[in-house]
Amino acid sequence: MPAATGPDLDRYFRRIGFGGDAPATLATLARLQLAHATTIPFENVDVRLGRPIRLDLPSLEADLVARRRGGYCFQQNSLFVAVLRALGFTVETLEARVRPPGATAVLARTHMVLRVRHPDGDRLVDVGFGADGPLAPVPADGTPVECGGDTNRAAPEPGGVLVLQRRTAAGWADLYAVLPTPVLAVDYVVANHFTSTWPESTFVRSLTAQRPTLEARHHFRGRTYTRRRGEHSETRDLDDAGVLALLRDTMGLEVTADEVRAALADTPA
Repeated sequence: MPAATGPDLDRYFRRIGFGGDAPATLATLARLQLAHATTIPFENVDVRLGRPIRLDLPSLEADLVARRRGGYCFQQNSLFVAVLRALGFTVETLEARVRPPGATAVLARTHMVLRVRHPDGDRLVDVGFGADGPLAPVPADGTPVECGGDTNRAAPEPGGVLVLQRRTAAGWADLYAVLPTPVLAVDYVVANHFTSTWPESTFVRSLTAQRPTLEARHHFRGRTYTRRRGEHSETRDLDDAGVLALLRDTMGLEVTADEVRAALADTPA
């Protein structure tokens, strides 16, 4: 299918290693989310290199599929919603406020989330939250779901807000708060520009790459690599060669040594 009318599904399926029929069922949705989230990494190499981040479908397919690169939430979920709609799913695009550990103020609506409408119950779907993101659709009715060593749920708050949470040893920890009103693609263009160009944005300030798998959650920022499985984690710092090897071998990114060196500029060794 040409990009002018919809995504090239065959090429996308090859990219994420998805095979078989793809009817618009919850089982297909779960298979697609797991395949996408564990294959296409969360990363900001192009942001650190000063390259524009575009959200039109041809650009997304060129970057995430053809170039075998990754991206953050606006890129990942914009591509995923195009795929889901092409398969016949009813999907709404939503905004969320991230709730990082220790935050003392309400953050801007800089995260993109999907809500899939289904007769058997709505699901929150997200392939763009990095290593801590859910690997399975999360029921919007609060039912917990486990996948890849993590358990998630969507907890209700006043005003129709749903808070995506992860179960930890200390209890349920907030990841982000999803606002109930659907938004348009142009709203993400504004948020994407802010996220990728504002000097104080975490994506502008330091290199990151993240990839969840069924075996472990891989998180890299600056020069620090953390491998987490459930509540157990191991952390180590990397030099330039170590970062390049990590991005290529663990994250699955096709990057050059020159790109990595430039992306690490101003990052203390």
